[in-house]
Amino acid sequence: MDEGSTMTNPLHDVDVAICGAGPVGLALAGFLVRRGIAGARIALIDGKSLDQATADPRSIALSWGSAQLLQEIGAWPLAATPIHEIHVSRRGQLGRSLMRRDDHDVPALGYVTRYGAVVDALAKVCGQAGVLMLRPARVASLDEQPDAVQLHLDDGSTVRARVAVQAEGGLFGAQDQRARSRDYEQSAVIARVTTALPIAHRAFERFTDEGPLALLPEDGADGHGYALVWCMRPERAQAILALDDARFLTQLGEAFGARLGAFTKVSPRSAFPLGLNAEARATARTVAIGNAAQTLHPVAGQGLNLGLRDAAVLARQLARGADPDAIARFTDDRAGDRRTTIGLTDTMARAFTIPGPLQPLLGLSLAALDLTRPARTLLADLMMFGRR
Repeated sequence: MDEGSTMTNPLHDVDVAICGAGPVGLALAGFLVRRGIAGARIALIDGKSLDQATADPRSIALSWGSAQLLQEIGAWPLAATPIHEIHVSRRGQLGRSLMRRDDHDVPALGYVTRYGAVVDALAKVCGQAGVLMLRPARVASLDEQPDAVQLHLDDGSTVRARVAVQAEGGLFGAQDQRARSRDYEQSAVIARVTTALPIAHRAFERFTDEGPLALLPEDGADGHGYALVWCMRPERAQAILALDDARFLTQLGEAFGARLGAFTKVSPRSAFPLGLNAEARATARTVAIGNAAQTLHPVAGQGLNLGLRDAAVLARQLARGADPDAIARFTDDRAGDRRTTIGLTDTMARAFTIPGPLQPLLGLSLAALDLTRPARTLLADLMMFGRR
């Protein structure tokens, strides 16, 4: 509510209401402004304050294609560590694949940065454009009408929008089941670690019997460090979280190997459940994007990148008119990329954990990938840009 207003239950009339001001929701607002929709005609609703969101220390991976999208709306560059190489291997099996930026004529395959840093950059773009920020506030109820959507917030205010977008999905364990759902029976242990022999700008994806173990280069005050995403059975994750730092680092070294020397330091750790939960939810005047439409396994780091592509395409369609036709076009446009990316991550998450004679073949397939440039190029393009 504007200062000086005497309204106790204000009504905000906008073209697009976005529920969720994480990176995907904020990016959608930025793309809408870039496409010519006035900031005052866009509402962003989020339950967290901006200070809470920008303080989030989680590490996130952005593909080269996502960095280009952020640059398009003025939210790039920001503080991030470039990934020049990605080393993929299967623990206990022969074969590996190494993707290099030079093979694909890009300055980086991707970047590692802080969730809060992305939110901060995007929030500044939206603030400069005059986007209506309603936070902290939550949607208490939603009433879809033939010509608009009424969103009633828990602070007593109401937003009337021509289209409402759900861009807040939450974690897999707290979501309602969607049309396509799979519990991987894994948890991801996340932390920041340092090693004795770091390799600058090289990321690692190492598949183990329990799930993938990823180390993403992330520069810090303590030198070259890594963001760790270590996937394992939930009961083992709880046991790992209970270890002291020295024992944790020892077990991590046993799982990863000696390629980076000893693991020497670890930040506070946490874990969250992993699953696939996807559905292209849309009605005449509502649509879900990003994690609200598809929650993926973190293997290959595709979740946020897929969500940013959702935001870019939806903005392009809504700029032609915030109406049911725009939502229908968006759903059609995004079907192929969503299907391909979901299928790729689902297959990678499961294939390397299936016991039996398939595992040596999968290890050799990594070596074959390394020797087959067209296949390696196709996979790299999918990871950097999605299905085009």
